[in-house]
Amino acid sequence: MALPSVMVLPLLIVVAAGVYYIYNEVMQFMSKSLVRNKVVVITDAVSGVGTECANLFHKGGARLVLCGTSWDKLESLYDSLTNDADPRETFAPKLVILDFSDMLSMEEVVAEVVECYGCVDVLICNSSVKLKASVQSVSLEQDRNIMDINYFGPSTLAKGVLPTMISRRSGHIVLVNSIQGRLAVPFRSSYAASKHAAQAFFDCLRAEMEEYGIVVSTISHTFINASDQPPVEETAPKANTLSAFIAKQMTHGVRPSVLANEIMQTVNRKRKEVVLAHPIPRVALYLRSLLPSVLFAVLGAGVKDSVLGEQLQ
Repeated sequence: MALPSVMVLPLLIVVAAGVYYIYNEVMQFMSKSLVRNKVVVITDAVSGVGTECANLFHKGGARLVLCGTSWDKLESLYDSLTNDADPRETFAPKLVILDFSDMLSMEEVVAEVVECYGCVDVLICNSSVKLKASVQSVSLEQDRNIMDINYFGPSTLAKGVLPTMISRRSGHIVLVNSIQGRLAVPFRSSYAASKHAAQAFFDCLRAEMEEYGIVVSTISHTFINASDQPPVEETAPKANTLSAFIAKQMTHGVRPSVLANEIMQTVNRKRKEVVLAHPIPRVALYLRSLLPSVLFAVLGAGVKDSVLGEQLQ
């Protein structure tokens, strides 16, 4: 007996939803099995994204090395991971104090990280610091601090774990970067410069490590939106509608849990480059390459509007 035509579309939707659900369940199961017993190092593990990553990889049976600047926060994360965990399925994480702003300590820290298990399978460089300010108001000390944390720190740590990866001809390095490593936005000069530097370094590293079977991935995302409530939309009129619209779209962030899942999928599927952003930032990336003068004009108009707004306040 043939189905009435009115039932075909709902049936197809139900079948598609079922297939999608099964696919997600299978991928989650595979994600856990693929990282089991792997030594995974996570920097800034006490941040929102770091904590989400720690939970995912811990449940997957990875041997974690959690790095952060606060021992109390690291111990708190350790307790949250181990309190309800099955010791037969998971490993108790190892904790390491790591502060990229103190570059003089990096040699000792790198040695401590490697000595935890004798090798590193996956390195997730998640540390970052932001600064919103005009170019002329940023001091050289601030520039150096941002470069240490966002560029010199991750690159130094990556160099430190490379010997163990090269000797085993295996490993995966993930840079959790920012879309501003590919697109510079006004009033983020130091931050964008550090992210561009990190992007370039890891792009070069990817090519150089190809012959050793080491995967290097970069994830470019918009800002991290850790708030529970959606942002309140502004009702005040803007002087330049286009620039205001683009600026608003650029601030649509990504949830820590979503980014952590993307990191897990990147490790499992060995993706080399991921852009996690809404359509408008993606369009801006294309404009930067194809029609740079248009993008420059829009960003310049936005700066003029912001300066005018400050003068009127």
